Amino acid sequence: AAAAAAAAAEAARTTCTMALTQREEDIQAMLAAKVHIGTTNSDHQMTPYIWRRNNEGVHILNIGKTLEKIQLAARIIVTIENPADVVAVSARPYGQRAVLKFAHYTGCQPLASRFTPGTFTNQITRNYKEPRLLIVTDPRMDAQPVIEASFVNIPVIGLCNSDSPLRFVDVAIPCNNRGKHSLGLVYWMLAREILRLRGSISAVEPWNVSVDLFFHKEPEDIEKMADEKAAAAAAAAAAAAPQEAKEFDASMDSSSFAYEGQAQQQQAMGGFEGQPAAGFAHPGFEAPPQQPPAAQWDPAQPPAAPQQQDWAGMGNQ
Repeated sequence: AAAAAAAAAEAARTTCTMALTQREEDIQAMLAAKVHIGTTNSDHQMTPYIWRRNNEGVHILNIGKTLEKIQLAARIIVTIENPADVVAVSARPYGQRAVLKFAHYTGCQPLASRFTPGTFTNQITRNYKEPRLLIVTDPRMDAQPVIEASFVNIPVIGLCNSDSPLRFVDVAIPCNNRGKHSLGLVYWMLAREILRLRGSISAVEPWNVSVDLFFHKEPEDIEKMADEKAAAAAAAAAAAAPQEAKEFDASMDSSSFAYEGQAQQQQAMGGFEGQPAAGFAHPGFEAPPQQPPAAQWDPAQPPAAPQQQDWAGMGNQ
């Protein structure tokens, strides 16, 4: 019993250590992505989430509360039975790719473009939706879906900066919602927490999906990546071409060697016409008669008259 209790305590201690290590890694990633950097302005409702203000007048957000709110939001999202009843909205360009990837891995519906007024309230619109939960990237830029969600009693989860209005926002995740790395990392961590609560991935092992997939890509970056892939493919093809040329040369050498050997053997046997060489003729061998050479055509000589055949005589026979 004592040994079992000691083993259980060691396992609990190891789990706590791994959890702390993972939390530290998340905090380091958030600091690298500048999730804690706010703006020079602040809303009075965001005061509990602001840690301090630096010398430049920029508000610094509390990362600990950001992690807590990500876990709270993930628990709320998991309670929705149908993942398609959750809608993620982003009018900000830096958050559109993150919203699309978040919807891909969690199963929710993305609205990563301009929000059409009446999507939640007007039933005759083409893209009418009745979600049970709304996730917005910026409550200020996504004000229209937030207001419509308040009309139909839809709870709202918002990624809020230090100056974001919290009206009609039920759960605020304090973060930098203006940076492409910050938005990508927050949506990546939220998707990872949701999948862990659902049991789709392990709660101890790291997620095998790279966070770079959630980052916004500029058109120039996409073209550069395509050019790099094309250059790599061309280099690989150029490296494989000399090897194929060497193999072809080796096959040609072997075929030419065989052809030369066959030619020498035929010459020893009497040439290419099949006639035996002098001194090797068989007593009973007769050479086939050679055809007379064709007459040369002379343009000055008139053509010969065609021979007439007696068709009547052939008929009488």
